[in-house]
Amino acid sequence: MNEPASPALPVRVEREGGIAVVTIDNPPVNALSQAVRVELLRLFRSFADDAGVTGIVLIGAGRDFVAGADIREMDAPLEPSLPEVILAMEACRQPIVAAISGNALGGGYELALACDRRLAAAGATVGLPEVKLGILPGAGGTQRLPRLVGVARAIALIGAGRRVGAKEAATLGMVDRVVESDLLAAARAEVAQAGKRRLSEAAVPASDAAEVEKAAGEAVRSARGVPSVGKAIEMVRLAGSTPFAEAVRMERATFVALRDSAEAKALRHLFFAERNAQKVPGIAGAKARRLERVAVIGGGTMGAGIAVALADAGLAVMLVERDHAAIEGARKRIGGTYDRVVAGGRLGRAAADERIGRIALGTEWAAIGDVDLVIEAVFEEMEVKLEVFRRLDALARPGAVLATNTSYLDVNRIARETRRPQDVVGLHFFSPANVMRLLEIVRGEATAPDVLATGFTLARKLGKVAVVAGVCEGFIGNRIFSAYRTQMEYLVEDGAWPEDVDRALEAYGFAMGPFAVFDLAGLDIAWAGRKRRAATRDPRERYVAVADQLCELGRFGRKTGRGWYLYPEGARKPVPDPEVHALIEAEAAAKRIRRRAVSDEEIVQRALATMVNTAAQILAEGVALRAADIDLVLANGYGFPAFRGGPLFAADARSLTAALADVEAMHRAAGFGSEPAPLLIKLAKSGSSFAAWDAAKNR
Repeated sequence: MNEPASPALPVRVEREGGIAVVTIDNPPVNALSQAVRVELLRLFRSFADDAGVTGIVLIGAGRDFVAGADIREMDAPLEPSLPEVILAMEACRQPIVAAISGNALGGGYELALACDRRLAAAGATVGLPEVKLGILPGAGGTQRLPRLVGVARAIALIGAGRRVGAKEAATLGMVDRVVESDLLAAARAEVAQAGKRRLSEAAVPASDAAEVEKAAGEAVRSARGVPSVGKAIEMVRLAGSTPFAEAVRMERATFVALRDSAEAKALRHLFFAERNAQKVPGIAGAKARRLERVAVIGGGTMGAGIAVALADAGLAVMLVERDHAAIEGARKRIGGTYDRVVAGGRLGRAAADERIGRIALGTEWAAIGDVDLVIEAVFEEMEVKLEVFRRLDALARPGAVLATNTSYLDVNRIARETRRPQDVVGLHFFSPANVMRLLEIVRGEATAPDVLATGFTLARKLGKVAVVAGVCEGFIGNRIFSAYRTQMEYLVEDGAWPEDVDRALEAYGFAMGPFAVFDLAGLDIAWAGRKRRAATRDPRERYVAVADQLCELGRFGRKTGRGWYLYPEGARKPVPDPEVHALIEAEAAAKRIRRRAVSDEEIVQRALATMVNTAAQILAEGVALRAADIDLVLANGYGFPAFRGGPLFAADARSLTAALADVEAMHRAAGFGSEPAPLLIKLAKSGSSFAAWDAAKNR
């Protein structure tokens, strides 16, 4: 019979014989909110003294088991805590089986670890991704998981915040088995014959010291300065040397300290920014168009990467190139991408071949006539793109979405070349397109709401973070990146070397320094843009010609083995080049610039100042909807350290008064074109912040 409970309660219990089925029903993802924890604690305490209950099944209503904690409670924790709930579960004499469907992540998986058995549906995902929010598992996860998978594997899983599919989870021991049929029925059968198997009482499997050190080293290297990863490794190591109860107390204390850290607050900011980026004025209620078949025009590095991303998402792809030689080049790029994925162990050969099979390659444009979305990825020249869109307009079916992957060009100009500008949108992918998480959705003046909605649907299918941008030169990311590039080139002309700039910014937390990034992207792409803009460049603006000189020498970056750096055969890192130093010195001398020592602090301050100032201009113009969107773009597309929350979050943390002072110093050093943005001046003088501006604008 059913126990009496209010329909509004987020946890319900049903009994059949001696088995109690506890269902967490807290849509949309069954987050462990305070209300859920209160009910779970009450129920498990009641079971401890209930002789009529012989076994307990814990399951989630809807798609998910429990997708994690309620992140909104992080800044103001509420009782009871999850560890209290788990203690009540372990105090039960009855066996408890977790029936996992959908996601069991973070606190949700810790809840499953407190059970005596774990069954997973075939499509389930489990993991402890807390380090990605600047914290670590705080309810015994760092101690229970090593008892299932060993210390080395637990370090690798927790240190990377990996989400693991059901089949792999069963292989690793994270779940007991995968259920292909009725999950609840299987869990009932399991609990009827299961005994108690508390992980808190289990021994930790013997570990190979070399494997533990290797896993720890890889996790730290991948962390890029996020403090929680190192702390998580420390806690996992305790599992093999410290009594369980003591180790759990240490884990909780470390969790609480990290929860209140600046890094965790920054990462929570980006978490909520990602959610809010989908709230776009004017598209409420718009239904995405059909999205099953996609064509990609152009099979170069970007086009091939986009085709791989689409195939990975299960979409049928038609890649169109100009001739058979270009088709073979695209085929090699796609095959090479999958070869590297297979070699890295991230995909089996059969699965890779299946995905390759989803990509049809050809030279016949007529093949795009029945696709739902066309993504143009040809060379970054307006006339080339206009010709492509004229052909798309003539061939694509009515209602098909026509997207340009332009990095800088005017999406409105491209849309006006068609008879259906409402169907045209910018989809700015980042290279490598099958890896980078960011997708800028560029909204033209005529772009229809359902076309924007289709862009968001595509981003979700591809597992990307989507941010809407308005039309301007470079949109959000590349406009900021262009200004940043200019200031870094000024510093090089003034006295720093490229390697000095890169070292300082990598020490701050950037994934790569700017000059290494320029070489990776290819110097010829930016060169083409500078030549295009040369006629409209204001003569009062300082111009550094060194990058042009490198291109004139055929030094286009990594792809030619020479750019700002040298890339000798087999070298893993860029090598500084005396020839580049000589070019820089000659350019400075020609301008009568007396080169000086430039400190790492000045480099970082100048970089942040130009990002913040340009971002303030973008906000005032309406190119970005909110400051948090800009942080999201920089953190996901340009290597800005996520644990610092993005440049505008970091500026707020320091105070906009300090940020404005840095911008004013930049202006004094750089001259025309570096003037403080009016919005930044207004916010700083009024004691406000970018967060307050967001709140006021989006109220």
